[in-house]
Amino acid sequence: MTEALSNTNKNERSLVMSCAVLGAAVGVFGIAFGVGSVAAGGSIAMTCVMSLLVFTGASQFSAVSVIASGGSTAAALGGASLLAARNGVYGLAMSRTLQGSVLSRLVAAQITIDESTAMSTAQTHPRAARAAFWWTGVSVYVFWNLGTLIGALAGNAIDPEQFGLDAAFPAGFVAMVIPHLRHQNGRRAAAIGAVACALTIPFLPPGMPILCAAVGVLVGVKKP
Repeated sequence: MTEALSNTNKNERSLVMSCAVLGAAVGVFGIAFGVGSVAAGGSIAMTCVMSLLVFTGASQFSAVSVIASGGSTAAALGGASLLAARNGVYGLAMSRTLQGSVLSRLVAAQITIDESTAMSTAQTHPRAARAAFWWTGVSVYVFWNLGTLIGALAGNAIDPEQFGLDAAFPAGFVAMVIPHLRHQNGRRAAAIGAVACALTIPFLPPGMPILCAAVGVLVGVKKP
């Protein structure tokens, strides 16, 4: 009995450490977002509020990159909304795991992201799944916002082009796309999106070709 409790505590500590390390890693990426957002013309306050309230890295990078390239607010919001739509699917997937009051569900909705969902669904025990979700979500939220603040404060003193930080936005998207290229449907979606974007760039204002590239997502409804 004592040995079993010891193993349980050890597993819990290991899980918490894994969640904290993941959060810290995401925080480093948050620094890049903070620097890039300020370099694109955003204020420190706007950048930090965006991370606090929106809290979905891909959508934040998308919106800021469209605005920085001269795109309209509508195009920025459209692209960001498409990327954020997946969080709604995550919410449905996590609804059976997360129980509690309305308040706890509202808090859970704010931290339902790629990382918290992935860590939770990787667990085999319901208690571990809930713990992984909360530890990961809170850890990523704290580190992402700390990283954003550090990056935004440093953004005024750093030349993004000199340090290569102007490449943070496209590099971030490449990092998110690569895992999906391992599957045939992912490669098809990427190819369709790339062609649609390339064909519309000469005719549409900045940001709109990205929305057109979303047509590639339609291949995802097919079975692999």
